[in-house]
This record gives sequence, structure tokens and C-alpha cells, in this order.
Amino acid sequence: MNSAQKNILVFIFLGAFLLPGCDPIVETYNNAEDAIYYESQTINDVSTSSENELNVMTWNIRFGCGRIPFFGDACGDRVVLTEVEVNTNLDSVVVRINREDPDILLLQEMDRSSKRTNYIDQVQYLLDNTNMNYGVYATIWNSQFIPSDGIGRIDMGNVILSKWKLTNAERIKLPLREDQEGIVQYFYLRRSILKTQVQVPGHDNFYAVNIHATAFATDDTKQKHIDTYLETLESLANEGALFVTGGDLNSLPPGADSTDFCLEDMCEDDHYHEAGNEPQHKDGSYFENFENEPTILQPLYEAYEPAVSIVDYLENEPAYFTHAPSTSDRNGTYYDRKLDYLFTNISNGWKPSSDQTHQDYKQISDHMAVSAILQLP
Repeated sequence: MNSAQKNILVFIFLGAFLLPGCDPIVETYNNAEDAIYYESQTINDVSTSSENELNVMTWNIRFGCGRIPFFGDACGDRVVLTEVEVNTNLDSVVVRINREDPDILLLQEMDRSSKRTNYIDQVQYLLDNTNMNYGVYATIWNSQFIPSDGIGRIDMGNVILSKWKLTNAERIKLPLREDQEGIVQYFYLRRSILKTQVQVPGHDNFYAVNIHATAFATDDTKQKHIDTYLETLESLANEGALFVTGGDLNSLPPGADSTDFCLEDMCEDDHYHEAGNEPQHKDGSYFENFENEPTILQPLYEAYEPAVSIVDYLENEPAYFTHAPSTSDRNGTYYDRKLDYLFTNISNGWKPSSDQTHQDYKQISDHMAVSAILQLP
């Protein structure tokens, strides 16, 4: 047992035996429960927006961390950002949102009250500095204290922002990883799907659904996440609802020409693919870890319409890559795979040639935004 695990045990002991009247250190959740609602301090007029053509966008903003070499995902050791760093990065996000002017925005990796980002409520910050009016939030990582590496307090989750009022917002629980020791699993991410009804005038049964699936699991957790996602969408469709959905699926499109990114993603002192290496592959970089990875999203493509068709993607894969790992700053490749998606159950719902993969966002996050115009019937 390493020192971090010993510290965790100490805090569990304190929480369980010495502080019985206090809230638990780590939040646990029901299978489904209400999400948290937000509202901009100033409600902007949306009368100029089309109620039948919606600009929809999805973006993993990396909790306002930009390209800073953060602990755990970027070959770095930074754990806490300065207030200036966070605000500067969030302002860069604001500029892009205002430039694209989405009507509905699906966001992943948003912090609300985390030590690493100076406890800034990023949901409220974006609402108050963009044309978006309403928001809902569903956490995927909420702990009063993470003792490992000085992370401390954390609350990160998925967000849906909209120009129109949001109702019936729900956090849907996703299965936990089962390839971790119990003590690690207890403090680890508890991923979720965020679903909400969007009150677009003239469309009284329209929903937005946001997901951030597991990235590093080596068991069948990712398959379970995609299965739960498909079940959620199917339930909406069976109710006669129309929806737009997407997010960071941490999965490759069917037919992707590479499933192994260990060498592209490895840090300077890492060694993979050589005899005696343990592990042989970098977590989250070798997609064959998942039995069904090459076709894991095939049912999604078959059931619903993607903003980027599989035909267009396979004709020019690099044009649609949305992930730029930290090592790309070193090797100059910048993008290496597509992980971020938009779908709808509206037949011929995407306006032809309206999709954009915003690869010019590479200095703002390790993920690039995807947007497209959705045509409501």
C-alpha cells in the first residue's frame, strides 16, 4: 500500500467513526436524480434566434486548464492553478462560445467548487459572460477531499447550457469501474449522463442529452456506459421525444484506421510495446483494451444520425480529429483521434455541410469542439 492509499484510509476512518454527524467525504448517487439548475444574471433576448434551426455544440473544456501540463493527464505535475490562469483560460472559452453563438451547448469537465481551479463556479462564469441563459449541471466527481497529490476538494461534471429554459433535468448514474481496488474506486469518478428538456417554442417534447464516458477503464465499463447511453436515448425515442445528444464518448468511430496511440501519448520517461514493459500499453491510449472498441459505437450510428457521417469521416479522418494530447505540443501532430460526437433522432436533422470540427481550439483544451446546425421539424 502506498502513502496516498494510507492517507485515504485515514480519512475514511475519520469520516466513518469520528465525524458521524457530517456529510460523507465522497458523494454517492441514486440511479437517477435531479440535476442542479443555473440561470444567467442577465437573461438575453432570443427572439432573433431561429426556433427551427438550432446551432448545437459539444466541447470538453478540460476544466479551464488550457494546455497546462496537469497531473494525471498531461505528463505534468501541476495540481492547483492560479486564479489568473483559470480566468484567462475561461475567457478563451468564452470568446469561442460567443463567436460560434450556439443555441444549445453540451460541456464536459466543468468545475464548480474545486481547489484545483480556485473554487470558481465555471458554470455560472460561462452563463454570465456568454449569450447563454440557462444551465443544468450533473457531477461526475464530487469529494470533500482527495488526499492524493494535493488535489483536495473537487466537484466536476457535465453541463448543458441553453438560450431557452431547461426543465426536467436529470442525472443518470453510469456504472463504476470494476478494474480498481476498492479504496481507489471509492474516491474515483462517478460518471453520469445529463438529460434535460429544452423549452424551444413550438417544440414541447425536445431534449438535450450529454455524456462523458470512461477513458481509462481496462474492463467492460466503457461498454456498460455506451449501453446505458443507448438505453437512455431509446427510452426518449419510445416516448415520442426528439433530441440532440453527444459529448465526449472516449471511443473511436467505426472503421478508424488506428486503435493504438500509446507511442503518441507517452511521456518522456514512459516505455511501451517493448519486451518486459509492464504495462504494455498506456491507459486510455490503447483502444483494443476494450473487446468491442472497433465497433462499440456502431449501434449509435445505426440508430441515430451523426453530425459527421461515417462516410465523410472515413474519407478524411484527420479533418475530424477532436483530441490533442499534451504530447502533441512536443511532437507537433496536435490531433490524433476523434472522441467527441453529436447525434439526433430527427430524420435528416442536420443541415447539410453545417458541421464543424473546431481544430483551431487546440490551445484552449485537449479536446476540440464539434458543432452543427440542427433542423427541427
